[in-house]
Amino acid sequence: MTQLHSKKVLALIPARGGSKGIPKKNLFPIMAKPLLQYTFDAAKDSGALSNIMISSEDDEILHFAQLHGIDTRYRRPASLGTDQAKTADVVEDVLRWLEQMGGYPDVLVLLQPTSPLRSADDINRAVQRFIDLDADSMVSVHKMVEHPYKSMHLGGGGTWQYLAKPAEKTHRRQDYDENYYTINGAFYLVKPDWFREKQAFVVEGETELFEMSPVAGIDVDELVDVFKVEAYLKMLAK
Repeated sequence: MTQLHSKKVLALIPARGGSKGIPKKNLFPIMAKPLLQYTFDAAKDSGALSNIMISSEDDEILHFAQLHGIDTRYRRPASLGTDQAKTADVVEDVLRWLEQMGGYPDVLVLLQPTSPLRSADDINRAVQRFIDLDADSMVSVHKMVEHPYKSMHLGGGGTWQYLAKPAEKTHRRQDYDENYYTINGAFYLVKPDWFREKQAFVVEGETELFEMSPVAGIDVDELVDVFKVEAYLKMLAK
């Protein structure tokens, strides 16, 4: 893996053993390859990362990561492997461990395994942009698939209102304001000191946005998302 810059950049892959929507989701096969491996492969093919580390409390996941050359020296405490555990607490525990081991990196990149279509090139471009901007934090986004002009919030008593309204009444999609984005979870980049101060990856008005395509940003949460990923991969294979 050839380094593309001089910064120390750590990729952290959070992968607990349990899950609600899909049993053992991180090892669930997609096109005969465990979900987790897609993130391993993209990270290993990237030239932007100094090290690739996993955070897990699960023996099977840690063994699988070790087989793929991922750093498994850190083991997540069982108390941070539950549904209720917050990602910020998981990352904070890793940073404390790194500090005890001699210090943490210039940049931490959180790569969630639920984004299997995120590529090595996506990682490279995100890290390079983060460094070029000298950003404190950055998050991946894509343009909203369901536009706010057509989306609504349902309040008490069955009352509802649109999430956003155009300046003038319009029914044509081409007249919609396109400046609406959603966080897709494929990337969170942060300077460790900034993260430890804010205890967050995203702060309104401070976090930079890294735009991706909706396909690259697909997040696997339920079985229907698996079908979407498989359909796309099959299309690419033709």
